[in-house]
Amino acid sequence: VWFGHIGDGNVHLNILKPDALSIAEFQRRCGEVSRWVFEIVERHGGSVSAEHGVGLLKKDYLQYSRSSAEIAIMRQIKQAFDPLGIMNPGKIFD
Repeated sequence: VWFGHIGDGNVHLNILKPDALSIAEFQRRCGEVSRWVFEIVERHGGSVSAEHGVGLLKKDYLQYSRSSAEIAIMRQIKQAFDPLGIMNPGKIFD
């Protein structure tokens, strides 16, 4: 089951796992769908996140909507505010 909305200009897609599908297979298929959706987002100059932030599930797709320079600046900001790496370690930026 897929559900979500695009009414505010952002794609909010959620996929529910069918009971008969293994977790590993569900995750594999969700990865395929995510890549497909985010490639479309990238092609149209959209963003992989909106008001909710990137989140752990989408962190690998950040480069689909942010340039290398933007990601470098994000890392610099993280470093400036958290030089010891103690706030949210291992999350979006290490």
